[in-house]
Amino acid sequence: MVETSTRTEPSPNPTAGSATALFLDRDGVLIEEVEYLARPRQVRLIPGAAAAVRRAHDAGWKVVVVSNQSGVARGLFPESALSEIHRVIASELLAEAGAVIDAFYYCPHHPTEGIGPYRIECDCRKPKPGMLLRAAAELGIDPSKSWMVGDRLTDLQAGAATGCRTILVRTGYGSGTGIAGPDADLNLVAVVPSIVEAVDFARLNSLPPAR
Repeated sequence: MVETSTRTEPSPNPTAGSATALFLDRDGVLIEEVEYLARPRQVRLIPGAAAAVRRAHDAGWKVVVVSNQSGVARGLFPESALSEIHRVIASELLAEAGAVIDAFYYCPHHPTEGIGPYRIECDCRKPKPGMLLRAAAELGIDPSKSWMVGDRLTDLQAGAATGCRTILVRTGYGSGTGIAGPDADLNLVAVVPSIVEAVDFARLNSLPPAR
């Protein structure tokens, strides 16, 4: 079952778990970038993404999507649309490669463009680490053994703030970023073409299991 969460408060003791996780931004990393994607029929998996997610699970990792979705705050689509979109993504991943997402976490807020209760300065909107911290606590994840894969600077900042090593992909908005290589402040260890190479790099460079 796919889990969704919009709870905003960061969870305490985020390193209490022991599991390794692959945190993924959604748009431009797992699926093709569509400006404010609002309908399930717009979903297109990044080529090779399903097999990459399957390889991460085969390594014993949890795979968690963490996504800013300010289209909800801006009134472009209802929050309920996200649940249907995530069901479609999960279905396509499973059908293509037997791949599974352990959880979808999303932030529907925006601090200045939001409408009604969605207009808040929250703890979950990346670059803040709230979504990753909550996932770590709820799913028993050790961020120090985990990875954040994204196509934007904000993805890398959120991952670094959580204690993950980060990887930038050149799909989505990653094709236009000026980041060229490793960066200690961002815990950035690789810049790669897509999620395919990101998962392969992470598997080759993961910390050995504790004895």
